[in-house]
Amino acid sequence: MTIKVIGGGLAGSEAALQLAKNNINVELYEMRPEKTTGAHQTDKLGELVCSNSLGSNDIGAASGLLKEELRILGSFLIKFADESSVPAGNALAVDRDIFAEKITNAIKTNPYIKVFNEEITKIPDNSPVIIASGPLTSESLTKAIIDFTGADNLYFFDAIAPIVEKDSVNFDKAFWASRYNKGEAAYINCPMNQEEYDRFYEILTTSPKIELKSFEKDAKFFESCMPIEVMASRGKDTLRFGPLKPVGLIDDRTGDKNFAVVQLRQDNKAATLYNLVGFQTNLKWGAQKELIQSIPGLENASIVRYGVMHRNTFIHSPSVLEPTLQSKKRRDLFFAGQISGVEGYTESIATGLLAGINMGRFINNENLLKFEPVSILGALTSYITCLEHKNFQPINSNWGILPPMELDKKTKKDKKLKNKLLADRSIDFVKNLDCLVARE
Repeated sequence: MTIKVIGGGLAGSEAALQLAKNNINVELYEMRPEKTTGAHQTDKLGELVCSNSLGSNDIGAASGLLKEELRILGSFLIKFADESSVPAGNALAVDRDIFAEKITNAIKTNPYIKVFNEEITKIPDNSPVIIASGPLTSESLTKAIIDFTGADNLYFFDAIAPIVEKDSVNFDKAFWASRYNKGEAAYINCPMNQEEYDRFYEILTTSPKIELKSFEKDAKFFESCMPIEVMASRGKDTLRFGPLKPVGLIDDRTGDKNFAVVQLRQDNKAATLYNLVGFQTNLKWGAQKELIQSIPGLENASIVRYGVMHRNTFIHSPSVLEPTLQSKKRRDLFFAGQISGVEGYTESIATGLLAGINMGRFINNENLLKFEPVSILGALTSYITCLEHKNFQPINSNWGILPPMELDKKTKKDKKLKNKLLADRSIDFVKNLDCLVARE
């Protein structure tokens, strides 16, 4: 039997490799480069189009714990990310080109996987299918998914941050540091005083934006990938308590406490390119250049990629999916990745892994795996399939979706200890596969 996987992004690639590991034949469909998305720039599988960071690598953070769960479960893409990593403090950031190359090579050299570069416009009905078409699902397939689910799809808008050349940064003003000196000093920091911030804020809030298309006017933004100009519209100090917060970032040369700080994170292995952290934007390119070059240390910044904004699509998974990622309506159809209602790179990989494992179990007439919510993976799949959501929005890994532990008052107040206990519980669960609850 052959499984069709639609989408060669993070979730689709992980699902295909999980199936192939069990000697199951896979047809992987990726419409690029025959049809572009407007955000991707290459024909590589698993290309990262937004940040190059997969989030924290510390199991004391929910995102880091999810990565550790995936390592235990044998994720291919987390392994490739570890092998492609670049310095980023406590975060797992990758050289996006090396990362995509590793994924592409692993898939194209696998004897159980055939890659087809063509658009799928309808949900195949002649074989089992995993839909992992991602947040930039084509219009035709989106319509087919809407027809299948019987309801309008939901959507939000995502924005990509600009990238600059490191050699164009003025280190007379910029300095190296990680917040609170955690890990190595992996971030470039551009400090601002109040006068400089006021000028930056004025440019940001008065600059022209790229006009949205008519069907995009009622934009819904995902909070953790909010365009910087949208954040700024909420108040002048919003950015100083968000991506430009100065706390924990002291320039050892001066000892100054700054009014605001812009951080840049390494984007490639050669450490020649850096992206502006939290600077997802839909400003016109001329305005972006003026804004970036108003930042101290970036006066002569060479911008190699401007930010763009694009529409992300996702299904109403509470009414469509089981916690196993299997369709309620059609048992040989699974969804994975951001289209399933998770947000984030690691989360997409995680759902691709689970969909791949469960599709393999389904065609072999085995019970499907449902992870209990004591693990981050289980909490994510429980959250996105919970029918009690009144206004469902995409979710990423966070401590709030885990069930609470019975703790004494002192431990509850110790956030670090509390998170460690939650992480220990999760890892114990994932390591003990006998604890997995089986569901048909």
